[in-house]
Amino acid sequence: FSGPFTDVVTTNLKLRNPSDRKVCFKVKTTAPRRYCVRPNSGIIDPGSSVIVSVMLQPFDYDPNEKSKHKFMVQTTYAPPNITDMEAVWKEAKPDELMDSKLRCVFEMPNENDKLNDIDASKSAPVLNTSKQDGPMPKPHSVSLNDTETRKLVEECKRLQAEIMKLTDENRHLRDEGLRLRKVAHSDKSASPTALALRDNGSNSLPSLLVVIAAIFIGFFLGKFIL
Repeated sequence: FSGPFTDVVTTNLKLRNPSDRKVCFKVKTTAPRRYCVRPNSGIIDPGSSVIVSVMLQPFDYDPNEKSKHKFMVQTTYAPPNITDMEAVWKEAKPDELMDSKLRCVFEMPNENDKLNDIDASKSAPVLNTSKQDGPMPKPHSVSLNDTETRKLVEECKRLQAEIMKLTDENRHLRDEGLRLRKVAHSDKSASPTALALRDNGSNSLPSLLVVIAAIFIGFFLGKFIL
């Protein structure tokens, strides 16, 4: 078994039947709580083979601790018309059983292996994900609760109202500026006429006074002569 042993480590065991008869097999271990074996028993046809998966459960690895875990593969010829596997093993005689023992070895990858794995991952070609078949994985989305959603909606409404208010004020200021420019333009065009009228009025006033004075003088002279 090759580490690290922080997760399940699986090793495959291949059993082959070179005989011309069916063979029953059973896999045993000295540490049944540390391993999961699938299948742990069965029948192999003549000339066929079976793959047995041995899964080591995660544990704290100590390199100074020597492994004492062992496996034993028991085999025997299958009787004709077999129906009960448990009965086969119970009724089998010792001289009819064949045993094969295996000792477990734990290994941790060294630094050179780690560097080779890193270099291999760097040199591996990067596939274009846009050409992959099937639907693309959906991005992770952040869900909002009802309270946050309401707050966002209210904030949007407030900002829209503020924008409308500023738009109206801008329009009012623009109209007021146009009105003031029109008033200033009309005052400039009317000022020469007003000055002319004031000048004409001031000039005609002395002439009128001269005429009135001449009338009064003629009236008094006429009375005096008479």
